[in-house]
Amino acid sequence: MGGLDEDTRVLDVDGAREFAYRSVYFDTPEMDGYLGAARHRRRRFKLRIRTYLDSGQHFFEVKTRGPRGTTVKQRIPYEGDVRRLGPGARAYADTVLAEAGINSGRLRFVPALTTYYRRTTLFLPATGSRLTVDTDLTWTLPDGTALRTPDRAIVETKAGRAGSGADRLLWSLKHRPCPVSKYGTGLAALRPDLPSNRWLPVLRRHFPTALDGSPA
Repeated sequence: MGGLDEDTRVLDVDGAREFAYRSVYFDTPEMDGYLGAARHRRRRFKLRIRTYLDSGQHFFEVKTRGPRGTTVKQRIPYEGDVRRLGPGARAYADTVLAEAGINSGRLRFVPALTTYYRRTTLFLPATGSRLTVDTDLTWTLPDGTALRTPDRAIVETKAGRAGSGADRLLWSLKHRPCPVSKYGTGLAALRPDLPSNRWLPVLRRHFPTALDGSPA
């Protein structure tokens, strides 16, 4: 399979191997979540409602920082309008953020960015690792301003420190790993009023058209 191990498996549900995702990200009007990542603050957060568009399932997810800089993601099923946080989701966010040392009681959360993409997931039995390929990525601001990157794919390998056959294949093809935040990168491309130094190297190298001001 394109240089991967012969026993590599592709997630297949009723014959479908590619699935549509939508994430609505929430932040404060002052962009505390975005700025926390931009300025490498230890106590930072990310809130989103993720929708698996093929099944119609919604989940509210809260990401915080754990020990040694790890990312901790917690989530609950979500029902209701994905453009606003319902009372249950808000209470869940406050609880999770408090556990991470973030007092969110006085913060107001509003939609900040929506992402859409299609994902294919592969499983490599030899190392028990996974690989995801995200394509047709679209970023959209609440005012409708959008940016599409149909000629780019984001490949993420999840194999731990040892790596996998997929990691070695990507290295052999001269693809070097780099951290990518869909939220941070999208806002850096669409909101020139925000500090963006952290994501500019990724944008310049992998999403050059995102910096030329071209609309979707």
